Amino acid sequence: MQDSRAPKPAQAAGTVRLGDLTVQRMGFGAMRVTGAGVWGDPPDRAAAKALLRRALDLGITFLDTADSYGPNVSEEIIAEALYPYPAGLVIGTKGGLTRPRRPAWTPDGRPAHLRAALEGSLKRLRLERFDLYQLHAPDPRVPFVDSVGALADAQRAGKIRHIGLSNVSVAQLEQAERIVDVVSVQNEYNLGERASDDVVDACARRGIAFLPWYPLGAGSVLRSAKIKRVAARHGASTAQIALAWLLARSPFMLPIPGTGAIAHLEENVAAAALQLSAEDRATLG
Repeated sequence: MQDSRAPKPAQAAGTVRLGDLTVQRMGFGAMRVTGAGVWGDPPDRAAAKALLRRALDLGITFLDTADSYGPNVSEEIIAEALYPYPAGLVIGTKGGLTRPRRPAWTPDGRPAHLRAALEGSLKRLRLERFDLYQLHAPDPRVPFVDSVGALADAQRAGKIRHIGLSNVSVAQLEQAERIVDVVSVQNEYNLGERASDDVVDACARRGIAFLPWYPLGAGSVLRSAKIKRVAARHGASTAQIALAWLLARSPFMLPIPGTGAIAHLEENVAAAALQLSAEDRATLG
C-alpha cells in the first residue's frame, strides 16, 4: 500500500501563493476535459472524470477552468468528479468569453453578463464562493474598469475570494489594481511565445502568480534542436523541458498544462522534479 504521507510528484516544484491561499506550483488546466475544439462533451465522460481524480492523486491542488470550455462542460465534469472537494483544492474559473459557435471565442465584459456568468459557474461547480475568479479577456466594447468593477462588486458580496485577470497587459494590470487586489494573471506564455515577458516580470515584482496558458507552445518549439539537446541531457521529453523552463523562469510561475490522457498528465507532472542548469537555460535562450 502506498504511504499517503509520501511526497507526491506535483509537490517537487514547490508552492505559490494566490492571495492567502497556497497551491502546488504545478497545476492542471481543465480545458481538454471537453470535446474536440473545446466544444461539447468529451468522447468518454467517465475517463475525463478519472483524469481529474488522477490529477489530485499526483498532488495537484490547483485546477483552472472557465465557463467557455464546452461551454459549461469542463465546470460540470469537475463537480461530477470531485465534489465534495477535498481540503486544500483551489478551483479557479473564468468568465468574459462566450462561445456562440464551435470556433468562436467572443469577449463579453459587460457587467450584466459577468454577473450572470458568475452565478452560472457557482451553480455548475456547486460552490457558494469562488476561491479565484478571473476576467477571461478584456472586451474592447466595454470599459475595462467596468468589467473589473463587476468582479469587485461580486467580491464585496461574498461570491469571490480572490480576483485574477487573463489576457492583459501591464497597463491593464495596473488599471485593475486601482480597483481590486489582483492575485493572478493568466496570459499565453511559453518557450516560443514570450510577448508577455514584461507581464511575467511585473507579476514577480508584485508577488502575483502568473499562469501561462498554452504552456507547451506550438509543436515546432518542441521539435527544435536546442530543446532536444536539453531533453537528451536529462533523459526527459521535450514537453517536460518546456514545463521545467517555465518553472525556472519565475518563482511565481504556475503552469497549468492540460490534457485528455492520463499518461500525458503523468508525464507533465513529472516535469516538476526537473532542475535546469545554467547551461540548460542558456541553450534554451
